[in-house]
Amino acid sequence: MDIENIKKKISDISDTIIENKEYLTELDRQIGDADHGYNMAKGFTAVKIILEDDFESVKELINKIAMTLISNVGGASGPLYGSFFMKFAQGLDDSDNINKKQFADAFSKGLDGVIMRGKAQINDKTMVDVLEPVSKALYEDKPYSEIVKLAKEKMEDTKEMKARKGRASYLGDRSIGHIDPGACSSYLMIETLMGDLDG
Repeated sequence: MDIENIKKKISDISDTIIENKEYLTELDRQIGDADHGYNMAKGFTAVKIILEDDFESVKELINKIAMTLISNVGGASGPLYGSFFMKFAQGLDDSDNINKKQFADAFSKGLDGVIMRGKAQINDKTMVDVLEPVSKALYEDKPYSEIVKLAKEKMEDTKEMKARKGRASYLGDRSIGHIDPGACSSYLMIETLMGDLDG
């Protein structure tokens, strides 16, 4: 996938997040600060603007996205998604395109960045519950359609988890019964990115 195709995908992801602003915020209202959707929409509105710039490599583009999210997304989401894209970029060379193997490697590094920043693991009821299984499936070269289904299942699984990280963890057992908003925004990005790609 070359830079122009990646820009198009990032633009689509931005639109998806912006369109789901109210839904993500409602999820966060149930177990968090009620700002996840608004913060994410603000960040990806800024991302859409930088997509108009020219970039010499995919790495440069993804790095710019990382810095834009860190600068514009409030709460915990900015540093977490910023860390994902920053580490993702570190997994790339200076090419103007990216293949499936490079994508899997970079995604894994992005996941490492999220874990390093948020100190979350599987079953903590966070975005890691979606990102880690997806990373594993990418390495196993699963069809993208299967990966999207997996991401949705893992997002929905967070509903029955007790939060162990972030503001939701203060609720204890009351956090059970609600989908994690970060897991949902991660799923929405993955579905938008991979939903129409050939396996």
